Formats: sequence, structure tokens, C-alpha cells
Amino acid sequence: MDEAKIRLSQKELELVSNTEWILTKNEVITKAKLLLGNVLDQQIKWLSLHNLILPAEIKESSPKISKGENYRGLPYMVLDHPRLFDKGDVFALRTLFWWGNFFSTTLQLSGRYKRKFSDNIIHAYSFLAREGYTVSLGEDPWQHHFEAGNHIAVSKMKKAEFEKSIKEGKFIKLAHRVGIDQWNNVPAILIGHFKELLKIIGNSQNEGL
Repeated sequence: MDEAKIRLSQKELELVSNTEWILTKNEVITKAKLLLGNVLDQQIKWLSLHNLILPAEIKESSPKISKGENYRGLPYMVLDHPRLFDKGDVFALRTLFWWGNFFSTTLQLSGRYKRKFSDNIIHAYSFLAREGYTVSLGEDPWQHHFEAGNHIAVSKMKKAEFEKSIKEGKFIKLAHRVGIDQWNNVPAILIGHFKELLKIIGNSQNEGL
């Protein structure tokens, strides 16, 4: 065995000897789950009060909060609601917390849901550009970072370019991110993005958009 691979640096020794940082990390993850649970409660309440034009199977889908430790090496937590993953047909409104990076709200569509809602999304180009949304130009729908090559601001695209990306891409991903520093205000911000995206695809663009 290569001993160099198992030796710890001074910094690593300090960390592994200190329980406080990992306990604090666990507390933050617990609070992130509570935060997403609060967002989910507000999502459910809002949907119950608005008759959006959505497929029945989407309205009936059950929400899910899941977590992991290794999206690009860092912990994360995801709320999917509404959600439907059926082979090539995907409808997901995903709220993500990614440690050290951001919160985000993402609308992900593929298959028949992409075909069904593409025109609504193209119609909302001006709104999406004005409000700071991004669209994925990447090849992998399960990459959620906002680095170059994966997402581009809608405001940096001409309408014809945006329309082409929506029509010709294998999937649609519209997203908005919020800085970790907005933690105390983030539930209201995330709910705002949730409402905006569902109004767009629910054919209710006139409700404040």
C-alpha cells in the first residue's frame, strides 16, 4: 500500500480531531430539510388555491425530499414537487440546496411534457429574460451547476436562439438560483420562482407575469 495515500496533512489532522465542525454541518443539513419542508407546505397550499392547466398525473404526483453527500464532492438536498419520472417523459419542478454554492429552482421537462409545454415557455421569453432565469444548453439533464457550458442566462440570448434551444434540445431546463447568503429570506424567494414557472406552463401568463 502507498502510505502517502493514507497519511493526513496537518489541516486534515486538525479537522478529524475536531467534532464541532461536523456537528455544525449536521445541524445545517437538518435545518435545510426543515426549510425545504416549509417550502413544500407552501407549494401544496398555493397549488390547492390555483386551478392551473396541468396533466392530471402531474397534479396527483407525490412530493419527495432526498439528500446526498456527493454532488461534485459536496452535500445536497432536493425537493421534487410536482414530479413525474417515466422513462423518457420527465416533469419535475426541483428545489435544490447545494452546500457552499446556492439554492435553485429548476423546471425540467422531456418527452411528451417537453412537447406539450414548449410553446408556453417560448411565449414567456421576455419574462424569463427580465427576471434572471437561465436555460440549460448542456447534454446531461442531471447536471445542476451554473457553470459555462451548462446554463446560460436567457437575457444573453436572442429570442430566436432561445426558441431554437427549446424546440431542438433533448430536454428543457429553466432555472433560477439564490445565494446561500439569502438563507433567512430564501423560502419566500423559492416560492416566488415556483409560482412563476408553474404559471408559465400552466397557461396562466397573465397572472402577474
